[in-house]
Amino acid sequence: MISRRNIRVKVMQTLYTICTTEAGETELNKKIGSNILNEKLARSLDLFTISILYMLRVAQYAETNAHQRASKYLPTAEDLKVSTKIAGNEFLWQILSNNTFAEKIKEPKVKQYIDDEWIKKIYQQLEKTPEYLEYISTDKREPKQEKAIIQFIWEKLILQNEELDGHFIDELQGWEDDKEMTVMLIENFFKNSSKINFLSPISPEKNEYAHSLLHTVLDKEEYCMSLIQPKLINWDAERVALIDLLLLRMGVCELLYFPTIPTKVTINEYIEIAKLYSTPQSGQFVNGVLDNILKELEKENLVRKQDHTRKP
Repeated sequence: MISRRNIRVKVMQTLYTICTTEAGETELNKKIGSNILNEKLARSLDLFTISILYMLRVAQYAETNAHQRASKYLPTAEDLKVSTKIAGNEFLWQILSNNTFAEKIKEPKVKQYIDDEWIKKIYQQLEKTPEYLEYISTDKREPKQEKAIIQFIWEKLILQNEELDGHFIDELQGWEDDKEMTVMLIENFFKNSSKINFLSPISPEKNEYAHSLLHTVLDKEEYCMSLIQPKLINWDAERVALIDLLLLRMGVCELLYFPTIPTKVTINEYIEIAKLYSTPQSGQFVNGVLDNILKELEKENLVRKQDHTRKP
């Protein structure tokens, strides 16, 4: 579920935490860093699950709304024919039938963050939209439409809701830092939701990659900086954004010590992460420095890559 790009972001954030607190010896930093990284990966899964649960609860609220309106002392004809189609949404029930999802949402750290008032507000916005009115205009259920209406709830009514975003920032620990990652995870979820294990955010192979990258960057700090420093033309390393320096160190380590990751993948990934998490100029800056370092390393025959490639 969590991609290598997501892992790179978590490693970057872990390194940032280490660099902005009292640093210890390398071995201690590696131990502390591993614990921080594990916590960040687990929290990413929590936020991902909470986001999905919000979508589902909004859809399920249709039944609550229908019951409340039908229970009025003097219900109108409209009150008695409120559509509950979306509560039976096939994409929704596909998620609910995932045993790992069912177990995950029982955890207090997930279900306690679902705000019933916000569920109601979002549903009330939903039922007025042309997309929803079109959805309930027929009893037919087509897989594309079933997924599309749930995706509409996420993209238009949750993600673009500034007031709700403020609520998440206040109430969901890590939301401000992890929003971009959560969005990426949800995008991947809508592309392929069938094989997600909600109890395990990361495969053993990716977990090994995550901790290996973290430890390598910490171990090779002095050597990596010796390669980076000369490339900072007209720049003092202390004036370069800390995130940019961390991404450069991570990139150099991947170029040198991760033979299964193609150099092009490494550079492109760190360019994209820099654009998302650092300054507007960071993508171009990271690109230029890593490209120059790669050329130098290749001249010295220090980059050894395997022929086969893996997903980034």
